[in-house]
Amino acid sequence: MRRPSLMLSAVLGGLTALPLMALLYLGERLAGLPFVPFDLFDWLTRVLPGGVITLGIDAIVSAIATLKLGETSSTAKHVEQAIAVGQMVGIGLLFGAIIAVIARRRRARGWQAGAIAGALLFLLVTAVELNLALGVASRPAALLWLAVLFVGWGCVLGGVLTRADLRTARASMTDTDRVSRRAVLAKLAAGSLGLAGAGWGLGSVLSAQDTTQGAGQPLTKLMPAASNAAAAVTATAAPAPTLPNAARVATTPDAVSAATSSAEPAATAPTTGGPAAASTTAVARANPVAPELAVHAPAPGTRPAVTPNQRFYRIDINTRPPRVDGTAWRLEVAGLFANARPLTISQLMAYPAITQPITVGCISNQVGGDLISTSNWTGARLRDVLQDLGLKPEARELAIQAADGFYESVPRQELLDPRTLLVYGMNGQTLPMEHGYPLRIYIPNHYGMKQPKWITRIKAIDHAGKGYWVDRGWNKEAHPQIQSIIDTVAQEKVVNGRVPVGGIAWAGDRGIRKVEVQVDGGTWTQATLLTPPPGPLTWVLWRYDWPRQPGQHTFRVRATDGTAKLQIEQPSDPHPNGATGYHAVSVTIA
Repeated sequence: MRRPSLMLSAVLGGLTALPLMALLYLGERLAGLPFVPFDLFDWLTRVLPGGVITLGIDAIVSAIATLKLGETSSTAKHVEQAIAVGQMVGIGLLFGAIIAVIARRRRARGWQAGAIAGALLFLLVTAVELNLALGVASRPAALLWLAVLFVGWGCVLGGVLTRADLRTARASMTDTDRVSRRAVLAKLAAGSLGLAGAGWGLGSVLSAQDTTQGAGQPLTKLMPAASNAAAAVTATAAPAPTLPNAARVATTPDAVSAATSSAEPAATAPTTGGPAAASTTAVARANPVAPELAVHAPAPGTRPAVTPNQRFYRIDINTRPPRVDGTAWRLEVAGLFANARPLTISQLMAYPAITQPITVGCISNQVGGDLISTSNWTGARLRDVLQDLGLKPEARELAIQAADGFYESVPRQELLDPRTLLVYGMNGQTLPMEHGYPLRIYIPNHYGMKQPKWITRIKAIDHAGKGYWVDRGWNKEAHPQIQSIIDTVAQEKVVNGRVPVGGIAWAGDRGIRKVEVQVDGGTWTQATLLTPPPGPLTWVLWRYDWPRQPGQHTFRVRATDGTAKLQIEQPSDPHPNGATGYHAVSVTIA
């Protein structure tokens, strides 16, 4: 009986993990079967301590920002997926070594040792898949598929390891043996890479042809006629907090689509009187260059007032978003309701539709980061739905569960807030798959960690509920910090000797009273707020026209919210309350 080398076994195990992953990917694309590498990664992020996960998140976000690898949320997902694939290769290395150990100690044939190791790995993978409880089209078929792949992988690998031309008795090997061994290894490597490439390529083609089963469709074609008419209802119908520079927006789904394609702020009537008007007038005097232009035009290079769907940041707990069939989806309703019943997306669309411009930011966003976006969201007021379901007086919170395993709980006072929406539309379309199709929630004045996507179940409870990220050490309230960002110092767009500087400021539902810019540690100068903003729940775009001076210069920005509270200058990490500090940009002016 030949004894395979541990090193050789490990290398071949890692190498043959590549075609195995390709087959798993094909199974997922063709039949919705589990893709084990990503599932293992997602499982680890759930069972590891919150501190470890936070450390990983901060490391990835910091690396992306430092190395300037691109837009944070999509790049982070690619990094997570690469880690998941690397993790599976690592499992392959260990798997091959274990087969070698079993073959040595049990004096089993190679394929028998491989079958034993494959069966053990199958059981571990099955436990993970069942623990995730994300569901597949057919659980028996999924288990059979995994059993065939992992036991088969072990049998093939074990058989190859104990072939005569791969024996490791080096002292007795002739030159011919060594040449034969290298040739077999080269063929195995080439075959593994070839199979992996073919499998991934075919899987990618199938993925490109995949349908979203209702995601990203025009709302006007799906909403009932009565609800279409109701979509013109504005958020002004609800009591609004007194916020400077805030204007409620009346938008139909068609108007929302038009706003999305424009880089200009939504065309709404400017606010008159009160703090907003006073603030604008004062700013115009402080920044006298073309004030009428500055009020209406962002500095060149400033982000759009409304973020296109494909550029809206995405942070969630899975390597890839769950795929939900909207035609089969039902919102399960349980707990303290007098008229509890499941709801379809069509039934939710039949409620009066409200469209609100909304900014959402991620609590893990760094100062000046890009994990913040604004969209026109359409949905039903949560309080309308709860009233229809007969929410009982003793209900204290609403526990929400999502298809990706996420969970959150909403206090009663926020359930009854008229601005809280069950959202099914984004910029005139049904939610994109990546952003929560078919249903997500919006709760005012919270970071995204409190806004579940892919909602599948709501339950009215008489006690305080749990939150996924709260359980992992993040702030329970998750109220947004005041933040302001410099998007651009447009030195190539000098007008009348002044350089346009611009960006955004946001403070949840508290609004922005003013934005100030400092150059090279000098005095703080008030910038122009581009009024009106898209809405009272959104960021505000600002502009400052700086007198051009050649040389190296550092610009800093700070904001004051609608309650007259100044942004925190002291830098702090995102965990656990959201990052604080002033954003700074250094540029060389020619």
